[in-house]
Amino acid sequence: MADLDVGLIGAGGIARAHLPAWTALGARVTILSTDGNAEQLADRYAEFGVKAVDSLTELLDRSSVVDLCTPTFTHHELALEAIAAGRHVVCEKPLALTVGEAREMADAAEAAGVLLFPAHVVRYFPAYAALAGSVAAGRIGAPAVLRLTRSGRFPSWAPWFADPALSGGILVDQMIHDLDIARLLAGDVVRVHAQVRGHQGPDAPEGAVTTGTAVLTHASGAISHVLGVWGPADLPFRTTFRVAGPDGILEHDSTTHTGFRVLAQGQRPLGEGIPGSPMTESPYLTELREFAAAVTDGPTPRVSARDGVEAVRIAVAAAESARTGEPVELKLPEEAGR
Repeated sequence: MADLDVGLIGAGGIARAHLPAWTALGARVTILSTDGNAEQLADRYAEFGVKAVDSLTELLDRSSVVDLCTPTFTHHELALEAIAAGRHVVCEKPLALTVGEAREMADAAEAAGVLLFPAHVVRYFPAYAALAGSVAAGRIGAPAVLRLTRSGRFPSWAPWFADPALSGGILVDQMIHDLDIARLLAGDVVRVHAQVRGHQGPDAPEGAVTTGTAVLTHASGAISHVLGVWGPADLPFRTTFRVAGPDGILEHDSTTHTGFRVLAQGQRPLGEGIPGSPMTESPYLTELREFAAAVTDGPTPRVSARDGVEAVRIAVAAAESARTGEPVELKLPEEAGR
């Protein structure tokens, strides 16, 4: 379907979720990675013509689209280089570690006339897509109280994940999914009060646990409570939501409604998996199909670069609140200088 030349940067867990989607879409894929795994991953998909290269210049020369599946702290520089070369960009969440960097990426893409697509894949999971559709259709009225949770194994397989200086920590890395969903459902956020407890930083001891909570006040008056947990190796991956409005409640628990499971994606340490669905197509395929359609004159994707910027803005505010112990007031996007 996708007549695209894709440059995939990174060969870790998320790259191994994106690559099968690109090959399923018929894209021609080139891989670049600094960890030495690009050749190995390309070999596994050799039947689809996947090639590994040694330099960003070579990757850009072979690509019309760049897919960033790299650690968060690399996103800003790589995205700007790809955009400057006139390439459309898929960027894993979060777009960047700071609001300024995220805005610079979005502004550069807009000025260059290319698409910057934040890969907020949770919007594409069937339960969350159904939730968003139901709320948009007014089935429960205006959302008033939202509770969203996300828990899984402490990310010890790569030290940068748990280092707030490199990933933003649990609030910016893991919980940004549900902060984005809360804003999608209840509108812009004007106040954030957050807290982090447990281990923060790399070199986590065995059995390390981190919890993050964030209470969001939306301009609409709605209140969202978001909980994130990084726990022991045997902690099952689980997500829940409960969204209440004047006309009803919408709720979901991934452990009681097995619409998805955690897939190992091949050779992975115990507990390190990527959420996938055995009952529907991969949400990574769904999101990349939507992106591919958009860059070939199709409809606009459901996630915009500005959505990615706002998710970073809320998450960074949450991290600041957790650091100071005080709530952080947020201007509306039009007042903050989109």
